[in-house]
Amino acid sequence: MNQEKTGRFIAACRKEAGFTQAALAEKLGISDRAVSKWETGKSMPDVSIMQELCALLHINVNELLLGERISADDYRRIAEQNLTALRQKEEQLSKRLLSAGQMIVLLTVVSSLLLLTAGVLLAAEYAVWGAILCTAASLIVPAGIFYAVTLEHDAGYYECPHCGRRYVPPMNAVIWSLHFGTARLLKCPYCQQRGYHRKVLTQADSAHPQP
Repeated sequence: MNQEKTGRFIAACRKEAGFTQAALAEKLGISDRAVSKWETGKSMPDVSIMQELCALLHINVNELLLGERISADDYRRIAEQNLTALRQKEEQLSKRLLSAGQMIVLLTVVSSLLLLTAGVLLAAEYAVWGAILCTAASLIVPAGIFYAVTLEHDAGYYECPHCGRRYVPPMNAVIWSLHFGTARLLKCPYCQQRGYHRKVLTQADSAHPQP
């Protein structure tokens, strides 16, 4: 984003709309000095007033940020680029969450085995310490698995094998469901069919919104 370009664009649109800097500032409830800073590229309009500013200048937020008018074809292209970028970010975040969940499961298993082994070895001579370590091993497993399942739930969506819709199920449904890897036996909120719904990283297109 080029602040100087955006500033020149704001100035041109302001003049086209018939506003002085002072008049535009009064409409927005700010000082004319703030408008001057926008137009010289020293600062950008605050997010909280962008929509109102765009309405007064008869432009949209994409045009404001780009610093030029956008044709219908360009608008669609830019919107598709923004959508693709958002989907990529969503996919990257979901991958990180799933990887973190898998790492937690691995660490939980290794830690519990080490504690259990140490507890058994110490139990003959140090019964109290052996009991403490074995108890700790038994507590680590459910805690680690619960946290890993929480991360899996928060990462991406589940896809129904019957209707193909993607959705985020309730947390309790994920916790208590039978599963094979990251595929879980769930009931689809759209078609009401039960089946093994596989984990996917991004939501389907806008024609299939979440419930």
